Amino acid sequence: MNSNLDENTSKTCWFVGATYGSDDQTPRFLREGIWENGYTDRYLELVKSARPGERIAIKASYTRKHGLPFDNRGRSVSIMGIKAIGVITENLGDGRTLKVRWETVEPQREWYFYTVMKMIWRVSPDAWEKEALIDFTFSGKAQDIDRFRNAPYWRDRFGDNAPSLNAFKWTNFYEAVADKLLTFRHRREELVAAIHNISTRVEGLAHLQDIFKDGSKGPLKDICPFTVMGIFNRKLKDENRKEIARELAQFLEISEEVPTGFDGVPLLNNQNSWLFAYDEHRKADDIDTLWEVFARALAFADSDDDVTKAAFMLAYDNAIVRKNVKWNLTMGLFWARPWFFLTLDGQSRLYIDKVLDMRIDTDTAKHCCSAANYLTLLDALRNRFQEDTYPVHSFPELSLAAWNFVDDKHIAIDDNEDDTAKAAAESERERIYTVDNIVEEGCFLEAAAIEKMLIQLRRKKNIILQGPPGTGKTWLAKRLAYALMGQKAGERIRAVQFHPNLSYEDFVRGWRPVSDKEGKGTLALVDGLFLEMIDIARKPENTKNEYVVVIEEINRGNPAQIFGEMLTLLEADKRTPNEALELSYRRADSERIYIPANLYVIGTMNIVDRSLALVDLALRRRFAFINLQPLLGERWRRWVNQEFKLDENILLDIERRIIQLNTKITADTSLGAQFQIGHSYVTPPLGANINDAKAWFRQIVENEIIPLVEEYWFDAPGKIREAENILLKGF
Repeated sequence: MNSNLDENTSKTCWFVGATYGSDDQTPRFLREGIWENGYTDRYLELVKSARPGERIAIKASYTRKHGLPFDNRGRSVSIMGIKAIGVITENLGDGRTLKVRWETVEPQREWYFYTVMKMIWRVSPDAWEKEALIDFTFSGKAQDIDRFRNAPYWRDRFGDNAPSLNAFKWTNFYEAVADKLLTFRHRREELVAAIHNISTRVEGLAHLQDIFKDGSKGPLKDICPFTVMGIFNRKLKDENRKEIARELAQFLEISEEVPTGFDGVPLLNNQNSWLFAYDEHRKADDIDTLWEVFARALAFADSDDDVTKAAFMLAYDNAIVRKNVKWNLTMGLFWARPWFFLTLDGQSRLYIDKVLDMRIDTDTAKHCCSAANYLTLLDALRNRFQEDTYPVHSFPELSLAAWNFVDDKHIAIDDNEDDTAKAAAESERERIYTVDNIVEEGCFLEAAAIEKMLIQLRRKKNIILQGPPGTGKTWLAKRLAYALMGQKAGERIRAVQFHPNLSYEDFVRGWRPVSDKEGKGTLALVDGLFLEMIDIARKPENTKNEYVVVIEEINRGNPAQIFGEMLTLLEADKRTPNEALELSYRRADSERIYIPANLYVIGTMNIVDRSLALVDLALRRRFAFINLQPLLGERWRRWVNQEFKLDENILLDIERRIIQLNTKITADTSLGAQFQIGHSYVTPPLGANINDAKAWFRQIVENEIIPLVEEYWFDAPGKIREAENILLKGF
């Protein structure tokens, strides 16, 4: 090290960048004996304040995970490479140029942890970290790496007793996901296809259904990286989140371990878990804008180049004002780089306000942080993190503290809409009905299985739910209709029960006695329920909506007779005007009828009824048949326990008894699996008040299950008594 630098008594030192865009100016600066500010509108006054005799160093800042002289636990480490040192000999006073007596540093020396995200950094030895940096740079002293590792701001990640070994281990995985996602920026079709493929195997992805500009609904065709990370950061069970994360990691070829826990990780609301609007409401570049800010964020987090900072700020401000973005953008940035970015979800904002007593400035049209205010807040918090006595010392620790924070006087805000549009947004959310809603309301099928049913319904237009008694066929039929429509619109559903006396004239159209204006009886041609629904669905104002006819016990009637020519028109490929047919009863010779594509049929069928064989051939080609089975198990027990507070041990006993009886029924050659007792018998309806679980079960057995068993074994009293013992003995 040059002795004239050691002898310099000036306390202020300067750490400056030398890269403008992609061009490294260091060789030129050394050759010409100068340093130049690359901006004409930035840092001018700061540069003017530099005085001859003050020391200066050219730095290059970057991050690295490998080849470090300490255990970094797989995490990125901020590094500042010292490329040259010198003394300012003259300040030209233009805010641009300093004359410098330079000395190269070969090989480049690397400084860890204490770096800065700005091109020009003025440093005075007023804190131990700064004094250590100055001694390292200009006097050649070694950095006490262990002291920095165990300092407040870095100890969560790199300290000897880092709590991050457990609490924040998830950060490695999240950063790896973000890195891999960026490679799909221009391969989004492949990414979307993979996610939809995952949704067929894993529960919890039913929300990936879009509403297109023509009013139709279908699987999402495009996606942003934040929403991708959001698929395992929604309000789901941890096991579901792990499974989704595991599947995504496998597709992305990520080697990092899937987190064992998610404590402190902010979550999206299940009803608002995209960072963009439905296709019918979003702008053409909304998703591209989110990819841009994602890419700029990763570049900014991995470099302190002013160019990357400016690019990030521009992208951030462009994205933050888009529909459905708002505060969720900061959540996504935090997921991608949790040690660098701050989440400003509702709970974190509450904690920052009430515990840290720090103001969050909101100055955008969406009443949230601009890029400038967001980065100012980040810098302010980073400075406070270095204080031993500060409540938190990193962004993950802040998020965890906020997650655990309880304040009875204040409620965290979990919004993502414009304040002026909040009421409308809430109304929209209440209307939305998805597969998640079906599960929440007490369906014990996996969400992926329900999604497959919906796929069949959309493809075939007609499905039949078949299964033993009590498997929830009618209950599920109506909720599948809601999920198909995307909302709980009961006015667009008509239900009818088939029976042996139901006819074509009742269901489609026929002559019926009516009274005229004078009260005299006459015959009139009257449309039945099915034709009424056809007419409603075909109206121009209704063509963008789905309509559903639910037919209970479809095999109890004679479908071929009841549908008539409509049975042919039910086929999905015949739902056009070109396939229209004459009805048996026409209002005019020219009248032709077709079933519109937006009218769906969901039938239910109790397969205990042996009449199935008579109608199977007539229905099979037009309907997709979906089998339902009794669903007793952990999912059933958990739901009943949560909704009705019934003792888990009693539920286990009930489950064991029903399964034992079903095993006996299945083994009986005169019956079989189709005669099993379904879970609906022992699933209380919502709103039921059950004070005595055992008394409730005994009542169900005596009034509902035993009468059914008596029909099964009407000629075998011994089997009936055995069934009764299975269900009630010792209970």
